[in-house]
Amino acid sequence: MIPYATTIRNGCAVATRFITNTPTNKMSTIEDLKTAVINGKRKNVKVIVPELLESGLTPSALLEEALIPAMAIVGEKFKNNEVFVPEMLVSARAMKEAMKVIEPELIAAGIKPKYTALIGTVEGDLHDIGKNLVATMWKGSGFNVVDLGVNVPADKFIEAIEEHQPHIIGLSALLTTTMPAMKEIIAAVRAAGHSDVKILVGGAPITQSYADEIGADGYSRDAASAVDAAKSVLAAA
Repeated sequence: MIPYATTIRNGCAVATRFITNTPTNKMSTIEDLKTAVINGKRKNVKVIVPELLESGLTPSALLEEALIPAMAIVGEKFKNNEVFVPEMLVSARAMKEAMKVIEPELIAAGIKPKYTALIGTVEGDLHDIGKNLVATMWKGSGFNVVDLGVNVPADKFIEAIEEHQPHIIGLSALLTTTMPAMKEIIAAVRAAGHSDVKILVGGAPITQSYADEIGADGYSRDAASAVDAAKSVLAAA
């Protein structure tokens, strides 16, 4: 039934028809979720993820067929200068929205990530945008990520290594004045006997040559490259 309203014009009753949007009741698909993450549509993601789970798709399917490919596309777009940090952040937030629902389901199903990663901005540095993006990209690629935050000293990294037994550590620095902290952390981690843990470094002032100089296992020039860089380092282990 189409709704009408009655109004009075020049003393006469006039029926006005309202045009309404009728729901299509279209079932969401994996492709819808992937598109929503790429475009940073958090509200859409919050609706689509439960629908897909209720339809019988597994949390692993959502992760492997939608979230990981979505963030890979965003990363590729970033590398090609088709999107920039603000767009990456929006996509990352949408992906996080999906993970809020999917992670508990994965844990309940006894599905464990292949890799565990620690990440933190080094001591003396309070910048976190790049670090947060790398953490999100790693998580979106199926890593279990423990984020230690900013201004993280060497002893906190070592404590976290002993607690979480990570496969890889990500060290971030934006300031040239905090670059030496990376070298100190790497030396401390190795001195503590954790030579099996791979260490990846990155940040605006960091270069491949500096990474080599301080004994890092790998270097990522940006968040979009961090997944490939981490997997490359881990594959070489």
